[in-house]
Amino acid sequence: MEGCIFCRIVAKEVQSKIAYEDEEVVAFHDINPQAPVHVLIVPRKHIPTLNDAVEEDQALLGKMMLVAQKLAKELGVADSGYRLVLNTNRGAGQSIFHIHFHLLGGRLFHWPPG
Repeated sequence: MEGCIFCRIVAKEVQSKIAYEDEEVVAFHDINPQAPVHVLIVPRKHIPTLNDAVEEDQALLGKMMLVAQKLAKELGVADSGYRLVLNTNRGAGQSIFHIHFHLLGGRLFHWPPG
């Protein structure tokens, strides 16, 4: 989608530190990390929010979770623990309207978040 920064990163119009990519998913390091490990996992397909996902996106959403698992192992936070966050709409903190998971790790997290 025109103007979407994540679409521009996926298209390699904007430089980013890529952690993973394949034909459906791209993951890159957050430019404003909230933890020692902070990677954003996005689909190449532009889906603004989780509310906009449809049944045909089910496999893609599942694949994004498996990419998170793979990256957690590669980045050394799988065993110590990590958090996977998906914000939906402004009230939950979503600021980029292209669905994405935040993979956070490398520090102690508390509950409840926020």
